[in-house]
Amino acid sequence: EKDKIFPFPVPRSPFPVPRQMCIITPVETRNMIKTQGITKIFKIGKNQESDLVAVDDLTIEVDRGEVFGFLGPNGAGKTTTVRILTGLIRPTSGTAQVAGFELGKDDTNIRRSVGILTEAPGMYERLTAEKNLTIFASLYDVADVEKSVNKYLSMMGLWERRLDSVGSYSKGMRQKLALARALIHEPQILFLDEPTSGLDPEASKTVREFIEELKFEGRTIFMTTHNLDEAERLCDRVGIFQQKLLTLDSPANLRDQMFGRRVVFHLQKVEPAWVELVSAIAGAGNVEVADNKLVVSLKDPENNNPEIVRALVNAGAQVQFVGEIRHSLEQIYLEMVKTSDRGQA
Repeated sequence: EKDKIFPFPVPRSPFPVPRQMCIITPVETRNMIKTQGITKIFKIGKNQESDLVAVDDLTIEVDRGEVFGFLGPNGAGKTTTVRILTGLIRPTSGTAQVAGFELGKDDTNIRRSVGILTEAPGMYERLTAEKNLTIFASLYDVADVEKSVNKYLSMMGLWERRLDSVGSYSKGMRQKLALARALIHEPQILFLDEPTSGLDPEASKTVREFIEELKFEGRTIFMTTHNLDEAERLCDRVGIFQQKLLTLDSPANLRDQMFGRRVVFHLQKVEPAWVELVSAIAGAGNVEVADNKLVVSLKDPENNNPEIVRALVNAGAQVQFVGEIRHSLEQIYLEMVKTSDRGQA
């Protein structure tokens, strides 16, 4: 029976797990990822005389069912962090728990609890998609290999091409297959390293929609990405990282903390007296005039806007429409990284 599954030498799994140790007990914990002071220092130079700090004192908590975005420039240490949290390399110092298991002591169970999609996933190109997934499902001791393989081939839209060699696949199809491989053993936590990197818009959309489905199922997703628009749409919280964690919160809260909330009242014309009128309203901050617009800093626009509109209308203003200035996650990211660079200079 084994020869039917493996009519060729069995390749090495990206998560080497002793076959006799594959059974784990799911751990009920709110924090699916919890780190305390994780640091990784690489020795570099001809005689390894220099230190390169890749990750410096990382402390984070990621809750069950959360999509967490880990953002940072190239070389920031994002992939190193993923390799640490999946038990592939050891940290220099610090502690972590992943899926309730302690890093360094329960690494086998951690590997069984996580799936990983690398930025440039390698597949066995001379084999079919079906055979690729069969290999990894068997390595993970999946109970019903055929059922699981068929499930993910169908979910990722690869069923019609399941018997084609992976070498004939487009980059988007390979990425879908790699995502299926990461999920084949039904992991509690999924690590995605640049999941839509290099994909065309249609393939990127498919991957994003699949991530949303996984979130709906309650999977915990740790995602590194340069696509800030994608992070803003998918992530519950984001951490901006450059060797150190610079900031961590929801995109909306980060926006409010850095830029505040500013509302634009578009009027047919602006009278000087209306600036004083709006400034006197509780909750209103700085008021600026720009052409026929009043730009107002507000603490609570949802409650302040109706009062301001009423005051302007009662004063004779013609209010055409009201809109909020929305700063993008990209602006937040660039400002944080710029500030960090200045601090290191």
